[in-house]
Amino acid sequence: RFSGTFVGNAESASPAAATSPPAVAAATLPAVPTIPVVPTVVGVPNTVAEGVLNPNEVKPPASGTRRARVLYDYEAADSTELALLADEMITVYSLPGMDPDWLIGERGNQKGKVPVTYLELLS
Repeated sequence: RFSGTFVGNAESASPAAATSPPAVAAATLPAVPTIPVVPTVVGVPNTVAEGVLNPNEVKPPASGTRRARVLYDYEAADSTELALLADEMITVYSLPGMDPDWLIGERGNQKGKVPVTYLELLS
């Protein structure tokens, strides 16, 4: 028979010995795998990610553009978004795979993502 140092041994002298693992067990446990972290800098494009939408590089579809009236002022959060002023008219369209809560908006030569909730779609 083995000595009383194993967990769950009926011959353990105290309940504490039965519920706590021996000190040797911690040293023999396998290492916990870690997930690598990729650092990013705010405002700098992530060159590792593929398929990132840059509105300035997309062309409007041949059909499917619509006019929209801006309902509220909107301040662009970054360079991929278009700042909006209430009551202005812009052209909007959607791209395949794009978040349905956003559209690409164009005003003159400016282009960027705009939130759908800030727009009244007209045609």
